[in-house]
Amino acid sequence: MKFSERQGIRTAKETIQLESIDEDLRNGLWNAFQMHYLEQVNSDFISSSRYDDFFRDLWINFFKYPLDTMNDYYKSTRSKIREWFFAWHWFEVYDFIEYIASIECYTDEGEFINTCNITLERELSAYRFIDGMIAPITNEYEINEIDKAIQTAKDQNLRGVQEHLETALLKMSSRSNPDYRNSIKESISAVESIAKKISNGSKDSLGSALDKIKGKIKLHPSLEQGFKKIYGYTSDEGGIRHSMSEESNCDLTDAKYMLIASSAFVNYLIEKSDKAGIQI
Repeated sequence: MKFSERQGIRTAKETIQLESIDEDLRNGLWNAFQMHYLEQVNSDFISSSRYDDFFRDLWINFFKYPLDTMNDYYKSTRSKIREWFFAWHWFEVYDFIEYIASIECYTDEGEFINTCNITLERELSAYRFIDGMIAPITNEYEINEIDKAIQTAKDQNLRGVQEHLETALLKMSSRSNPDYRNSIKESISAVESIAKKISNGSKDSLGSALDKIKGKIKLHPSLEQGFKKIYGYTSDEGGIRHSMSEESNCDLTDAKYMLIASSAFVNYLIEKSDKAGIQI
């Protein structure tokens, strides 16, 4: 905290920015774009710059403007993008930041994402980059658990686990139409998928799979019972996976908790299996 904040002269930020972006956060994200992209442009003219394809991609696929409306003079186009950036709604800023990180160019997108995440954390944003998407996660530990589960699933070719976790993240992260009920469904399905792999029973439910593997990997009884109860909640008559056409009472808190808990349990089961010498 700054001296003025400690002394109560200025009010410290206490509210996480969920559906807003204040001046400090907007400036920080612009600075990340400035440092990692705009300052790397090596010509006064876009067409002769190594970032020519980058700007053409932006104009065609993100802005969706006629290409002949893009001014080839770099400073003019940069000024226009800056004008838009500082006039956008909070979610449009995130749309832009997320999109540019997906464009293949001379910028190391990993370094750009890291700079953005530092800014997002510092300014108490409710969002972080995770697996290339901006998602409503606030705690570094939580981010690491989800990233680790997705990356481990990729590395070990656990396609079902990977796809369920990535889909859960995608459905939870949608700013225009979040689908929390199906995000929860995908999260618990990721746990079911890894449990089936370990039990070597493709037709097992999560409960029966845990029954088969608990002796092999010394699964803690509390964890076993906890996830059986969660699975029951998502599967019973009033649960998440029943009557999907009914109106859902699930919210971001439910979806976020389930994704974090499921990712942590996936990591736990994979590590326990590895220690027990079980090939998955």
